[in-house]
Amino acid sequence: MKIALMDSGIGLLPAAAAVRRMRPDADLVLSSDPDGMPWGPRTVEDLTERALAVARAAAAHGPDALIVGCNTASVHTLPALRAELEPRIPVIGTVPAIKPAAVGGGKVAIWATPATTGSPYQRGLIRDFADGAEVTEVPCPGLADAVEHDDAEAVRRAVAAAAALTPPDVRALVLGCTHYELVAEQIRAALPRTEGLPPVVLHGSAGAVAAQALRRIGVEANPAAAPTGGLTVLLSGRTGDLGPAALSYAEGRVLRAATVALPG
Repeated sequence: MKIALMDSGIGLLPAAAAVRRMRPDADLVLSSDPDGMPWGPRTVEDLTERALAVARAAAAHGPDALIVGCNTASVHTLPALRAELEPRIPVIGTVPAIKPAAVGGGKVAIWATPATTGSPYQRGLIRDFADGAEVTEVPCPGLADAVEHDDAEAVRRAVAAAAALTPPDVRALVLGCTHYELVAEQIRAALPRTEGLPPVVLHGSAGAVAAQALRRIGVEANPAAAPTGGLTVLLSGRTGDLGPAALSYAEGRVLRAATVALPG
């Protein structure tokens, strides 16, 4: 069993670590695009071209499924990726976890990149899945880049700025960019609190996306499986390694500690 994941950078780590925890025996292929990142400012046409190149590099390794571990790429490139790869390779996109966050109503905040915040895509998800919850959209300029480069001070500033825009009585926070899951604890610690209310619940997408990938290939989670899964890292198509930024996060260290090198 082999699962590939793609993103412009290390935003694929949370989903990759989730797959590793669910299936320690799964081989993983991590395909990113350091030559072309960031993807956010690119035109849809340019982004699609970059995403297809990254997906083709992963597909050359014969995965059973491909996870698009990037909200931006999922919004704009899924039709092109699926048209090229499916049904041979199922393609699983990443959608912000608005629906589970809104269960039961109450106030919900969505942290996302400035390009996604207020976009027709996100507004459509809120309309379709917020289920009557009161939703506040919070732009997080610079946070994804700060996480990508492991810039602790820039992460602190970006998180503090977003926290200041988040109502103190929200009960659920949607992490609308896969990079944000890597600094979930910093985000949790920075959120405003209202006395008498329980801590804010954070909702990421990594676990659901990993579970969906396993369902698409017809296997069940088995955390007790032997940790025999291999790891291949592709950097704009070139074989490489997890870099220092990736290894600075718990998810990257999980992958390094629990995998063996796959042959090229």
